[in-house]
Amino acid sequence: MEVNSRGFSNKALEDFDLIDQAVEQKDQQAYATLMKRYKKAVYFMILKMIRDADDAEDLTMEAFAKAFKNLHKFKKDYTFSTWLFRIATNNTIDFIRKKKLKTMSLNTTLSDDGGNSVNIDVEDDDNNPQDEFIKSQRIEMVRVFVDKLPAKYRKLVELRYFQELSYDEIAQELDKPLGTVKAQLHRSRELLFEIASGKEKHI
Repeated sequence: MEVNSRGFSNKALEDFDLIDQAVEQKDQQAYATLMKRYKKAVYFMILKMIRDADDAEDLTMEAFAKAFKNLHKFKKDYTFSTWLFRIATNNTIDFIRKKKLKTMSLNTTLSDDGGNSVNIDVEDDDNNPQDEFIKSQRIEMVRVFVDKLPAKYRKLVELRYFQELSYDEIAQELDKPLGTVKAQLHRSRELLFEIASGKEKHI
């Protein structure tokens, strides 16, 4: 792996350029490229933490939405992947706390694309004052992607991510079987990733 004089890999420097394009020029393709580069890594990291494919897909999308919403705050003191993994990890830990899931140990050491260790800080305080802040900052999906979805999928995504309804609540809201809701949400996430990867011509 090539590392320049600043200590960052070429891939990390490419990420910095993409971030500049996304923030300064509102370049949709820059957002899409960043998502395409790290979607699998984030998904499998989250899946290892919670062992549930549907929730892992939800949390992967939330992590990218949160990162993109706050991309203007990113500082180039460390790699984008380090920052993204921390966002994804913290969001997943918040989810675990809320659901009170029994999971594998979270004391996992991860490595970013530069080979650097990413430490996961897990606070034990049940009354974490950050909880309300995190809740208030609940992430909206990147609208430019969502608006490209077919109407029936767009409605599902809005109910799930914007209104934060559970699968059961969505089934009641739309008067559809729970299995249908889960299947269509799964498809809607696939379409969102296709859109974000520049493959919307297939939709």
